[in-house]
Amino acid sequence: MAQGADVRGRRAGERRRADAERNLAAIVSAATECFARDPDISMSDIAKAADVARVTLYGHFASREDLLRAVLAASIAEGTNVVEEAAPAQGPPAEAFARLIRTCWPLLNRFGSLHTAAQHALTAEEVRRYHDEPMAHVERLIVRGREAGVFRADLPVDWLVTTVYSLLHAAADEAAAGRMIAESVGEILEKTLLGVLMPVR
Repeated sequence: MAQGADVRGRRAGERRRADAERNLAAIVSAATECFARDPDISMSDIAKAADVARVTLYGHFASREDLLRAVLAASIAEGTNVVEEAAPAQGPPAEAFARLIRTCWPLLNRFGSLHTAAQHALTAEEVRRYHDEPMAHVERLIVRGREAGVFRADLPVDWLVTTVYSLLHAAADEAAAGRMIAESVGEILEKTLLGVLMPVR
């Protein structure tokens, strides 16, 4: 009898954990879409979008900032995978950089106002730290281009990386606000950023 109760207890515990994991995944997914549409969206609206109660939402995330951190971490992880799939270490540096921008822009566009939401709730330094891993790929590509003599060497690498980071997110913010046509932004970014990286003749 005690053994049967123990088995039922374990199964009940496993069901609770599975339910909690499903709720967590639903919350992060819904919050990503919500923040992408509206950087000022409320926790109540996110709970509705995730089809969970507010108490469930707050059981996973004590604050809106904590939820934003989880969403940002998940989106950056997805972005890092996209960057790696673009194979920035392969091919001539300028071509690799153009390929990187073309590959990454659709994802940036899909995340819409998420960056704006993060900027509203978190410090600029914290938001930037979340981007360290994908931007490390950009830094290595810029260094490779400089060593090959095709990217400018008259400005610090850190500044060029910051410029790329800033313009990528500025473009996403502009597209999310409807001030740029999303379908044209990838090409605009490619031309703008390559123009920034190319040596001054």
